Amino acid sequence: MEPHSSDLSSSLIKTKSNPTKVNRDFLLHLEAYLSKRDGVDKLLKISRYATKIILSSDSIPTTHPLHRRLKSFESSVGLSRKAFRLGKFIQDVNSFRSAKLETRQDIILAVIAYGGEGLYYFVEQFVWLAKSGLIDGKHSRNLQIISAWAEFIGYIGSISLKTRDLKGISKDEACLLSSIEIMDTRGDSTKSEEEKLKKLREKKLLKKLSVVQDVADGLMAVADIRDGKGRLSGPLLMASAGMLSAIISTHKNWLSC
Repeated sequence: MEPHSSDLSSSLIKTKSNPTKVNRDFLLHLEAYLSKRDGVDKLLKISRYATKIILSSDSIPTTHPLHRRLKSFESSVGLSRKAFRLGKFIQDVNSFRSAKLETRQDIILAVIAYGGEGLYYFVEQFVWLAKSGLIDGKHSRNLQIISAWAEFIGYIGSISLKTRDLKGISKDEACLLSSIEIMDTRGDSTKSEEEKLKKLREKKLLKKLSVVQDVADGLMAVADIRDGKGRLSGPLLMASAGMLSAIISTHKNWLSC
């Protein structure tokens, strides 16, 4: 879930941009990526859901030793990822504090988005403790249900915020296109506006990808709530949704570091 900003137009007024990373050394970039908690977590997420896809595709017989090893690996990676969520709920507390809440709708959506995800990360700490054996395992299922519901509610708020952001970006894009057209008719240089338009469209693409990621993660949260039963809860579909989410988040984290 991305921090929400309602002031879309102000980002277009900025004339200074981040230094280009086109010529950045790959290994230095990789080192910076792996130094982040989210960077390692997303690589673990990719490996876990790649394993789930292999297992759910029935390409390896359940009696084969490799199947048992992959099952054990997938379970171990899943538990390891929960350890990376220790204290991560603070991120949502700070995102809520820094969010620009100008209307009642802003406040409601922010509470749903950041409150839901924050509660999810908070409860996940206890899920990890239950699965690792420190807390009685009998509480594990109830904790997972609470966690899944909080995650699902958080994604509803996040998708709503990002959908609204996309509408604002589209309006800003239309204004820029209109300005460029007017400047063209006057014979003025449009280089600056075209650069702003390029960055705005990149932002729009990332926001759309983020919505797709939230939908995929939300679908998995629903499957967790229903304990993997019912429609749209098949193992292969869930594994594919997890892989899609992992690839998108890895891409976003790579660009941001």
